[in-house]
Amino acid sequence: MCEKKRRHLQKNEKHVQLGYYAFTRFYKLSAGAKKEKTYQDFCDSPYYNAFVKFGSWLNNVNPMYMENYIDWVVTCGVKLDHWCRDELYEKYVNELVLKESMETAVERSIDTMMSWGEEKEAPWNDYFRHATLNRVTRDVKDGKISPWLMLNCSSGKNMLAQFNDEQLEFVYTVIDPKHWAMKFRKKPADVEVVKEVAKESKL
Repeated sequence: MCEKKRRHLQKNEKHVQLGYYAFTRFYKLSAGAKKEKTYQDFCDSPYYNAFVKFGSWLNNVNPMYMENYIDWVVTCGVKLDHWCRDELYEKYVNELVLKESMETAVERSIDTMMSWGEEKEAPWNDYFRHATLNRVTRDVKDGKISPWLMLNCSSGKNMLAQFNDEQLEFVYTVIDPKHWAMKFRKKPADVEVVKEVAKESKL
């Protein structure tokens, strides 16, 4: 089968669709394209394979706020063939977690805990008590559990106290104590809201 035909037959595959979406955002945000790029433009592009590879990475990793991540990658000045690197996604997560609002952070954290509860058929508010250390470490590193919640509820602080040195180093950029101590001092009303949510939820 010729390459052009293969590309057309792949059109509806998830990773190809994601690659095509990233391709259109790239031309809109970086090149200032006024006209939307068609799927035919995508198929004819010398960058087709690189964008499809990025689409596969997106499909596998399922980054937080995927559309935001695609726009961030497109505009951050990194070469296309580096878009699939884990360290780039870590940089995005760190920026997001350190800057986002308390409301967004707490909502996403609770969603993550609820997903764990469904998966384990356990009460979601037992996440910090019964999820494995490795699971919590990974969720914190990936930005799914925010320090906004973890550092403002007793079960979260108890869980953090169980982390070994390697786990603490793994999540350090997200849970950076200096940053959060300063943020909590600047936003005492937000801290009180989180503590109230934690109390009502028996965290």
